[in-house]
Amino acid sequence: MQIVVANDRDQLGLFTAEEAAKTLRSRLDEHAEVNLVIATGSSQFEVLDRLAGQEDIDWSRVNGMHLDEYVGIPKSHTASFCGYLEQRFVSRVPLKSFHYLDGTMPPNDLASSANAAIDGRSIHLLLCGIGENGHLAFNDPPADFDAPEAYKIVELDEACRRQQVGEGWFDSLEQVPLRAVSMSVPQILKAERILCSVPDRRKAEAVKGTVEGDITPSCPGSALQKHGDVTLILDPSSASLLSEASRSQATDLPETSPA
Repeated sequence: MQIVVANDRDQLGLFTAEEAAKTLRSRLDEHAEVNLVIATGSSQFEVLDRLAGQEDIDWSRVNGMHLDEYVGIPKSHTASFCGYLEQRFVSRVPLKSFHYLDGTMPPNDLASSANAAIDGRSIHLLLCGIGENGHLAFNDPPADFDAPEAYKIVELDEACRRQQVGEGWFDSLEQVPLRAVSMSVPQILKAERILCSVPDRRKAEAVKGTVEGDITPSCPGSALQKHGDVTLILDPSSASLLSEASRSQATDLPETSPA
């Protein structure tokens, strides 16, 4: 696992976007089409904004999917990941295709549709974050590290649901759905390259567990330790609890001069 520490969220977003663009260009040189999986949430604001502005990417040969979606939430809902992605990314780049996870579908049909869409496709690049409880996508602890399916219906734990309220997506805990469709941990680990961006002090414990803890379902992010090409992009706050040994192995991005 490569660890990069940016000076702030803006630099984190720009670095992640530039690395994503490099990867997409490289894979497009090798393949007729490239498959990109993207994440949502507040950690991805700067990443997706910067990625949509990257030049020299033939988006017409890129297929997109996303990691997860709430069960029962329509695209028009302010917390919908479909709506989030349409506004912040999909409407800004001319993708070949984008498969939305329609939260209004019956749960089993939703999971089946997602599994059919990804069946037989390689994931060339996956963008993700880590939750306050250490979750990957919506795989809350204890996560299933042996799930056979690519997408599955999951139960959201209270810590995850409280995070959604804290980030302003919902007004109260009661409004947050109890279930979601999520890419499974084994499917995430099948991606050729993973860029995991995690800003903010509130995620420092999860970052420490992801980097330094045992590989355990109680910290789903720790599964990233098993991947051969994953970059964890942090800011000083989210990296604040890492040991000196871990910090010494991290790459600190240089400070940028004011414009």
